[in-house]
Formats: sequence, structure tokens, C-alpha cells
Amino acid sequence: MPRRILLVDDDPSIVKITKLYLTKNGYEVEEAFDGQDALEKIKAGHFQLIVLDLMLPRLDGWAVCKQLREAGDFTPVVMLTARSEVHDRIEGLQIGADDYMVKPFDPNELLARIDALLRREERHQSRREAEGERENAKGGDREGGKLLSVGNLQLKLDAFTVSINKESVSLTRREFDLLAWLAAHPERVYTREDLIAQIWGWDYEGEDRVVDLYIQRIRRKLGAGQGWQLTTIWGVGYKFEVGSE
Repeated sequence: MPRRILLVDDDPSIVKITKLYLTKNGYEVEEAFDGQDALEKIKAGHFQLIVLDLMLPRLDGWAVCKQLREAGDFTPVVMLTARSEVHDRIEGLQIGADDYMVKPFDPNELLARIDALLRREERHQSRREAEGERENAKGGDREGGKLLSVGNLQLKLDAFTVSINKESVSLTRREFDLLAWLAAHPERVYTREDLIAQIWGWDYEGEDRVVDLYIQRIRRKLGAGQGWQLTTIWGVGYKFEVGSE
């Protein structure tokens, strides 16, 4: 079956050209020309990826992406922006975008970034399935998904849910994957490069400082750990430390 992409932009010429490139390369493309229409189409159908312009009528791209992540929808999002300021790109990443491109862009580069994102998603899915099979072989409890519990932190790996002191905490998909990887490998120190390779994929082309940004966001959302903490190893990287208050 063709992989489905939702293309959201209020410029018909950009939509026409981008759709042409994507369909020629095997993608099935649905269009939306404003943010509200995009949300309605996402709720009505399943997409493997969303290409989302920031400056949209009715509801802008920031609001669309934020609503998706808060609703637990972790479909990969590539944001399009006519502004190249760093703070705009950081804000997009902070609310859950997976990648961004500045207009005007080469459709071939967008296609390459989409291919890379979907390859990473497929690798993550395969890894999660393999971990689930290993847990089943051990006789692990699968009710509600594989459970990882440390101190006051609980992660349901199949459901992508996190709770602190039994209170649910909303994390983006990338935040969840990063936390889950570290928590599943306690006491081991990972460099930024290690984490980029594991979570973003070897073909990630952005700055490695994005890891620092995500660690800060996870700490801010989870608050103080009881029986665990995310520890910075200065000059090296990060580790999930067990037994720390």
C-alpha cells in the first residue's frame, strides 16, 4: 500500500509542485489548505507523515502540531517556514515537529528528508516490536503494554504513555523515545552522538545540541525524580541514574 502524506499549505503552487514530486515517488498525497481542515483530515484518516506550513489561515502550524502532540498523535511532522530565524525552528521542535525546511526549498530535498524520517520510524517500530517479543518470551506482563517502572516513574512502552506518581505526563514521541531508551539502559553514559544515532537516526542532519534541548524539556515536564534522575556527565553526555533522589 502507498504511504500516505498530508500536505498542508495555503499556497496552491507549492502544493501542486510538491504533490507532483511526492506522487511520482510512490506517495499518496492528500491536501489541506488551512490548519482547521488539516486537523479534521488527520482525525478522519491515517497518515504516515504530515508536511505542515507554519503560516496558515484559521489555525497556524504551531497550533496544529501542538494539538496533535497533546492528543497523543505522534505522526512525524515536517514543518515548512518562510522564516529562517533560529528561534522559529527551535519553537517548532519544542512543540513536537520532527524536522523543518525553510522556503523556498528544493522538492528533492524535502523528498529526501521525508524518506529519512520514515526510515527512522520503521527502524524504531521494528526495534519496539523486537523488544516486545523478547518481553513476551520472558513472560513479561503485557497488560496495557510493556511496563518500565523506576521509582516514581512509569512508562508503558507500547502505549507511549508516561506517569509520575501515577499522574499522566504528556511527552512528544521524540521525548518519549529518548527517555525510554535511557531508562531501558540505566547507568550507561551516552554521548549526544550516541543518542542522535539511536533516536534520530544516523542520517539526521541537524545540530547535536538538539539532544540538550530535549533533555531539558523532559526534566521540566517530569520534575524531580524519586529513585532515578537524568544525569549530565559534563563533557561526555547523559545517563539515567537509578537510586538517586
